[in-house]
Amino acid sequence: MLAVSKYDQAHIDAVRERIAADVAAFESAAPGDGLEPVFFNALVLALDRYFVHRLRGAEGKDGNPANEVRVLCASLVENGGVMLADKQIKLAPESSVLGIAPGEPIAVDAAGVARLAEGFFAEIERRYT
Repeated sequence: MLAVSKYDQAHIDAVRERIAADVAAFESAAPGDGLEPVFFNALVLALDRYFVHRLRGAEGKDGNPANEVRVLCASLVENGGVMLADKQIKLAPESSVLGIAPGEPIAVDAAGVARLAEGFFAEIERRYT
């Protein structure tokens, strides 16, 4: 599979339920300090993976939540968890979901991943269904 221009609503709904279940499982487990950003940074990577082959052109470059997930993942994987600036995507911290500026460490929490996922799913539904 090289590129995806459409996702079935059933796939989007299943991923939405999975991410919500993962957040709920974390919150009910009440793990120790320091684990929250590790878990939720990994959950951002997982969220992206479910839609990894989405056409970049359909996603746009306007700083939407799908762009934010893309840049977050690149930053987590390629830049040691420090937010990168992407010259092709107009992602401004003040208008992004998480508000992380280039050069800042990425430490997503439960509330942040919930907001990010909500915006991401809305963008995927709008652009890929």
